[in-house]
Amino acid sequence: MARALALTLDPAHLTVVVNVGDDDRIYGVHVSADLDTVVYTLAGVEGPAGWGMAGDTFTVMQHLAARGVDTRFRLGDRDLATCLQRTAALDAGAVLSAATSAICTGLGVVPTVLPVSNDPVRTKITTPGGERLDFQEYFAVRGHRDEVAALDYEGAAQARPAPGVREAIAAADLVVIAPSNPPLSIWPIQG
Repeated sequence: MARALALTLDPAHLTVVVNVGDDDRIYGVHVSADLDTVVYTLAGVEGPAGWGMAGDTFTVMQHLAARGVDTRFRLGDRDLATCLQRTAALDAGAVLSAATSAICTGLGVVPTVLPVSNDPVRTKITTPGGERLDFQEYFAVRGHRDEVAALDYEGAAQARPAPGVREAIAAADLVVIAPSNPPLSIWPIQG
């Protein structure tokens, strides 16, 4: 949807507000799966599965696996570079929206891409047996095969919109809620 809007409208006047409920720290880096998917798509470098980067290699994953590290959550080498850039910025005191802006600039993305919040919001899945899973554990590692008894958006009640989110909505001629999986990508935004 973001790509279609960027091709149809003036991309300099397009703001995309993105879910952060899928964010997690994996392999020691801050992964923002939904933000990266939107940024890579707008940059025209998205992978064939709709996430990751086209033509990415997995040398780091191969080396980690050879050392006995569980690599079921796969980050390509170029994708890992994005996560390293974000993590370094966050660890140096930047907020997620500033780190995202720098990543967009580096990839030549013209539309503004904003995380819905700079505050952590984490989607948690509870199985019928009471097991509580981080979203990426449920979705990427376990292949979303577990039955879901409940969803929780940890931190959503305390999270505040990132700078620019409210302003973009207030100034918009049109607000589009893009087709997605409502419980996983839209509901965490409405916190």
